[in-house]
Amino acid sequence: MVAGEASGDLLAGLLLGAMRKRWPGLHASGIGGPRMAAQGFEAWWPHHKLSVHGFGWDVLLRYREIVGIRRQLLARLGRDKPALFIGVDAPDFNLHLEENLRRQGVKTVHFVCPSVWAWRPERLDVIRRSVDHMLCIFPFEPALLAQHGIAATYVGHPLAQVIPFQSDRAAARQSLGLAPGDDVVALLPGSRKSEVRYLALRFFEAAALVQKDLPGVKFVVPAVPGLQSAIEAAAQRSGLGSRIQIVSGQSHTVLAACDVTLIASGTATLEAALFKRPMVIAYRMGALSWRIMQRKKLQAWVGLPNILCQEFVVPELLQDAATPLALAAGVLDWLHAKHQQPEKIQALEARFLALHQLLQRDTARLATEAIEGVLRA
Repeated sequence: MVAGEASGDLLAGLLLGAMRKRWPGLHASGIGGPRMAAQGFEAWWPHHKLSVHGFGWDVLLRYREIVGIRRQLLARLGRDKPALFIGVDAPDFNLHLEENLRRQGVKTVHFVCPSVWAWRPERLDVIRRSVDHMLCIFPFEPALLAQHGIAATYVGHPLAQVIPFQSDRAAARQSLGLAPGDDVVALLPGSRKSEVRYLALRFFEAAALVQKDLPGVKFVVPAVPGLQSAIEAAAQRSGLGSRIQIVSGQSHTVLAACDVTLIASGTATLEAALFKRPMVIAYRMGALSWRIMQRKKLQAWVGLPNILCQEFVVPELLQDAATPLALAAGVLDWLHAKHQQPEKIQALEARFLALHQLLQRDTARLATEAIEGVLRA
């Protein structure tokens, strides 16, 4: 198995738990993180080695190391062929690896379909060559893949099982030291170093503008532990400093506690939707990466809640549009709606509840059954 980033480690950990119940003698190894290790996974390299983003310097500086890891992994798996290889997300790394392993007779499963429906449709040819079976987390994906001769199973999104239909806002606030009547904004500037570099200071500058309009607003940042010092430094530069509450991890508690979140585009936006929280989605990246992304983009939306609902149910402010003033205005719109237009919030919550119900399946069981079918084929 190979999982990149914290989200891949979470998905792989859930899958490993179910696989170990089905096959008690299972031995799993490769690249992974702590959630996989808790299921007895043997990590030859830690998952954060694959955590890069974009098309610019972040990737170029790490390219040699990543290619070296993939070469070593391919040689090792070529010598000691496993019964199955499972790539969890990280498509840039895993699809190339899967294609080579499949040529050598190793069966391959990929968990989380690359977003071929959003951008880079040329990946469909690569997927067909690389993957015996795709495990899909969104319901519309198997039919799309079937049109291109790719076997796939919809297994639901694991987060839809982890997050309850109705979260306990009061308990979450109590655990964070917040009052029941506070206006609370969660700031989530991303889980990657590059995201924090491009977004954190802008988020904090936006927060300062919101606080100018509504002085009683409380801001909470669930910082990825490895990036907490960078986030704290950005908070100091913004002038907010101690007026922002920065906690280590606890993103689900913070999302449960908040009224609105200002959030980086990515999996966290889906988590916010499953918590039924209004949000303003933002993103910035290097100029070169942005130009390439724009050329390959297939849909009008970037944020997962908007893509899944097929309309702008929440605002997106991307690249040059993600100014502190615009971000603050988006947050204030939701906060004013909380007090003056509660029906606007209620309508959004209803949309997100329907989305939650659509995505909730017994993911680990369905994925394990699909994997068993590949092994028997």
